[in-house]
This record gives sequence, structure tokens and C-alpha cells, in this order.
Amino acid sequence: MPKNRVKISVAEGSIVVKAPISSVYRRWLRVENFPKFMTAVKAVQKMDATHFFIVTAHNGKRHEGVLEIMLRVPERRVAWRVLAGRSSCEQLATGVVSFTSRPDGSTCVTLKISSILNSAVSRRVDTYLHNFKRLIEEQTGESKNA
Repeated sequence: MPKNRVKISVAEGSIVVKAPISSVYRRWLRVENFPKFMTAVKAVQKMDATHFFIVTAHNGKRHEGVLEIMLRVPERRVAWRVLAGRSSCEQLATGVVSFTSRPDGSTCVTLKISSILNSAVSRRVDTYLHNFKRLIEEQTGESKNA
């Protein structure tokens, strides 16, 4: 058995955002704004409609890669992967976010991330979701209780 096995950390979480699903979905699609709520993401630069150059920091180390949007289902789901470097095929992380409209007009956001870079990914998912909720609710002026 190989000793250099890659350990993949997986985490999932959900949060209810007090905003309509259309607004929440559109906001998540603005990948350039990921640094505003994903603390590990330091910079994002759009390359084309589905590819973004991304800079992250994990355990004090800088990582560069290409984030590729692999799936978009309007107002339902977005899936992506991050590849190491601009020409590498090594997959560093994957993510999927799902959106569910609730009867009161709010939206349930469920985020699942898999990463080879960070074993503390479960803490990060909760932080990302709370930061995203705050960002959306402050923008819509509906922030009451975080």
C-alpha cells in the first residue's frame, strides 16, 4: 500500500438566509466576492465564464489554482473544483452549494466542501456560511439576529 495517500477532509453545513432564493443564488455566483466570506480565499480573478484564478492560504502557506465552475442549476445548485496551478490536473478541493426556497421567503443554503489542504474544513464551512448570511442580510437590510 502506498504511504503517500492523500487525506481528504469533507464537511457540510446549512444555514437559513433571510433573502429570496434568486438573490442568494446570484450572490453566490459572484466568485470574485468569495474573499468577502471565505476566509481562506485571498484573491480571485476571472479568466472566463467558468474559470477563475484563485489564491488561498492554508496553514500559513499560499496556494494558487484555478477554480472551475462545473455545474450551474439556476436557483438550485452550483458545483466547482479547484485545480493546483494554471496548468495542473491535481485537484485541491471541490465544493457544492445547494439552495432551497422556504415558505417564508428565506433560503436554506447547504454547503459541502472537500479539500486535501486543510483538516479543519468543518470549522471553515460554518464560518463561510455565517459570513455569507451576514453579507447577504446586511446587503438587503434584513439583518436582525445573526
